[in-house]
Amino acid sequence: MTMHEAFHDYAQKTLGEAMVAIKLACGETTIEIRRDGWLDACRLLRDDAGFGFEQLIDLCGVDYLTYGEHELQGSRFAVVIHLLSIRHNRRVRLRTFLDDDQPAVASLVSVWSAAEWYEREAFDLFGLVFEGHKDLRRLLTDYGFVGYPFRKDFPLSGRVEMRYDPDKKRVVYEPVSIEPRILVPRVIREEGYGGRDS
Repeated sequence: MTMHEAFHDYAQKTLGEAMVAIKLACGETTIEIRRDGWLDACRLLRDDAGFGFEQLIDLCGVDYLTYGEHELQGSRFAVVIHLLSIRHNRRVRLRTFLDDDQPAVASLVSVWSAAEWYEREAFDLFGLVFEGHKDLRRLLTDYGFVGYPFRKDFPLSGRVEMRYDPDKKRVVYEPVSIEPRILVPRVIREEGYGGRDS
């Protein structure tokens, strides 16, 4: 039994029903967790001696509205985290899918304090809500910003233009004056490379 197989076996036994799937892609394990078991599974991954993932490296939101050449199947939004176990010299990626209508999941700040600003960023850019976060407010966009700019249906040119008006001596918002256009070529990645199916 390889090291990856042993880890996958241990994860299946330990996480139980909280785990939806486990896969190996590009040398890294991805574990999909049920949304309602997210907080407990993350706490277990930190505290269980066989896991020992004491460090949260990254947390981000993902919008699967379009992905490759496939139509959207299942939930549109996901939260993805990357964990590191220094004790076992192992990394793991965790993912949970959220409801499309109310994309919310439990905050991980009580498990890893590093999650605080990552969750604020995912809230600001994707509109994902982290229940139990004590200071969930915009981090990168303006306080008056409308919408979530990393969602795939957000217009490339934005919704408003912002400029300083010397007569009013303040910043003013105006409708976008440029024609919308798409300049970015569509990139289709190979299956099994860290995407939705890996």
